[in-house]
Amino acid sequence: MKKFLIALLFTPLLALASGGSVHLDKWPGSVSDKASLQSGAKLFVNYCLNCHGASYMRYKNLTDLGLTEDQVRDNLMFTSDKIGGLMAVAARSDEQKLWFGATPPDLTIIARARGDAGAPKAGADWLYTYLRSFYQDDKRPTGWNNVIFENVGMPHVLWQLQGIQVLNHETHKLELAVPGQLSPAEYDKAVSDLVGFMVWMGEPQQEFRKTLGVGVLAFLLLLFVVAYALKKEYWKDIH
Repeated sequence: MKKFLIALLFTPLLALASGGSVHLDKWPGSVSDKASLQSGAKLFVNYCLNCHGASYMRYKNLTDLGLTEDQVRDNLMFTSDKIGGLMAVAARSDEQKLWFGATPPDLTIIARARGDAGAPKAGADWLYTYLRSFYQDDKRPTGWNNVIFENVGMPHVLWQLQGIQVLNHETHKLELAVPGQLSPAEYDKAVSDLVGFMVWMGEPQQEFRKTLGVGVLAFLLLLFVVAYALKKEYWKDIH
């Protein structure tokens, strides 16, 4: 029963992540870059939080990115009037299902759901590639399709930033038909920031965990040296 409930929890996330065996571009970002994470948080609340929730994350957690509570209130709080409130989506799930055919999944742990133990950054690579692979497709209800997620129901919410891409059916490559507000390099950086924020949301304490792990290993190494020296001192008269 417990395994069934866990599988049920991850079903909508896996539905978003389904996309066949395709080449994924490497995510160039890092969760240790606080300025990048702040930029990603801004993009997330402006472009993603309209449809996708982050219901396991509280606005107060954003202060861990180096922001003050006043900065969070003034710039990032659109779905709650309390700093301790959850980053829940504003739209109702029944309305979203009517609009998109399915309720958009919660994105708090989407990066972790896409990764695995052998390749923890796979989720970040998938998201980074996915958000840069939309193209105009008049056959789709939203007018958009995606190279790595064929017939995706999600519209390209970042199209004004990126511009309009079209798929060249001869080369099977994407081409920028109409430039956006950002240059291709700037758009890639913006997407990298956004993905970094989603990676951070999946485990806000991951940098502390890594630092603590190094500290623990250093302590164990020091303890080994002390224990070995004690052992030699204890047994020196016997040998």
